[in-house]
Amino acid sequence: MIAFVRGTVYAFGTDYVILDVGGVGYRVYFNHSKPISLGQQLMLFTYQQIREDAHVLFGFLSNQELELFEKLISVKGLGPKTALGILTAANYEQVILAIEKGEVSFLKQMPGIGAKTASQIILDLKGKLVHDQPVSSDVALPHDVEDAIDALKALGYKQQEINGIVKSLKEANLPSTDAYIKYGLQLMMKRKGG
Repeated sequence: MIAFVRGTVYAFGTDYVILDVGGVGYRVYFNHSKPISLGQQLMLFTYQQIREDAHVLFGFLSNQELELFEKLISVKGLGPKTALGILTAANYEQVILAIEKGEVSFLKQMPGIGAKTASQIILDLKGKLVHDQPVSSDVALPHDVEDAIDALKALGYKQQEINGIVKSLKEANLPSTDAYIKYGLQLMMKRKGG
């Protein structure tokens, strides 16, 4: 499975982006809530759907969004494009809050969601979405640090392991997400005695 794709924006439309990754163009379904531009560097956490007629990638800016997307598509009758539409129409926190509070009316406002599907989402997912919050949730982390943490999770590190290096990452003051990821991996290796 492709866990994430990082590359240069080669082209994009309303619901997709084509990323140039070392000369290979990956078309990723991605409903971008923030403006993107040609030539921009972009890292997306991905879900790969393998069908008989196609291999399709769906992209997300954070690992948390990807996890929520995977939970949404586990609901009977809810496909990937509809789930992506939900995460475009509302942000991550709004969707979780609506499910936890059982707000059928909010979910019915999402594209492609009727009363039956909204009720099914709540029935299947209520109580299953709130899990270990990252440390120091009271202190906002720099965007590059958050992205690096998401990348480490995508690489298989557990939240508990990552919590041990968050302070060092925050204090590092590095120039890019890539630099934070490399530094994070170095810290992890040191902690494991590598």
